Amino acid sequence: MKKGVKIGAVLAAAALILTGCSSSNNDAGADVKVGLAYDTGGKGDGSFNDAAFAGLTKAQTDLGVEFKEVEAGLNSTDASREELLRLLADTGYNPVIAVGFLYGTALGNVAKEYPDVNFAIVDSVIDSPNVASLVFAAEQASYLVGVIAATASKSGRIGFIGGMEIPLIKNFEVGYNQGAQSVNPNIIIESKYMGPAGDNTAWNVPEKAKTATEGMIAKGVDVAYAAAGGSGLGMFQAIQAGGGPAKGLWAIGVDSDQYTIPSLADVKDVILTSALKRVDVSVYEVIKGVVDDAPLTGVQNFDLSRDGVGYATSNSSVEPFKAAADAAAEKIKSGEIVVKTAE
Repeated sequence: MKKGVKIGAVLAAAALILTGCSSSNNDAGADVKVGLAYDTGGKGDGSFNDAAFAGLTKAQTDLGVEFKEVEAGLNSTDASREELLRLLADTGYNPVIAVGFLYGTALGNVAKEYPDVNFAIVDSVIDSPNVASLVFAAEQASYLVGVIAATASKSGRIGFIGGMEIPLIKNFEVGYNQGAQSVNPNIIIESKYMGPAGDNTAWNVPEKAKTATEGMIAKGVDVAYAAAGGSGLGMFQAIQAGGGPAKGLWAIGVDSDQYTIPSLADVKDVILTSALKRVDVSVYEVIKGVVDDAPLTGVQNFDLSRDGVGYATSNSSVEPFKAAADAAAEKIKSGEIVVKTAE
């Protein structure tokens, strides 16, 4: 799609727009209009897009901001993403927050065109004075759930389901493996990705993830972790179909506390914990920075020490494994444990 395409055509082909407003409970916040651009999969993915929405709604409640949401379609291009971001910037939304690395090229171009607008992007680094690059120590959260997985596993075999095979997701796998191996150096880890780099469908192929997980269960895997966006649903379904906790099978979610996601209510009982990537925290901090007239810029690293990552405890079944995970978290914070990355 070319840059000059009319905004109306872009919206019809590539986006769903929803608008929300609130009455003011903060004089400064009432003057702030937040634009949020969701990644492929959109709100309702039970993953990082929903986490972004949680941060947005907290800002609406606490700060009284107004907001507009846009969503990139499955076949969106860099050009169509640029038009979505321009739509927000042109109509007075500031900050404009892009959820996901797929907006990287588009936001890099648009930020230069609107130097007075504050932009932020999740999972990508853009070198621009008006951009906050929100990155997460996902490997640290993955290390913690790796500890939990290895401690919970009775078979000594665990699994990993990745979305697109890129360094960002490899970091989840590397951290998970390191955490598991810290508990059981001889643990066997089965791994499967839903698509190669560039294959955007990798985030929304639950049937493929279900088949892959079924294959892992057949090999003796009894705990599996998915970092695969909407595809993760298939892993949950396979573990549920295999008998779930009654058969000693557990799933580990990602990004949001997936045990509490309404759209996953049918499979929640198999979700032992989730590796949390606190996109909600980062989105809220970006908005609050603008409200306070102190906008975030540059690389903002959300790690364990910043409450930017962690693991979920909503399912009481994780209680027996918390001590090991919490001990590991303290060692990571102190620097005693350095979690590796793929990059």
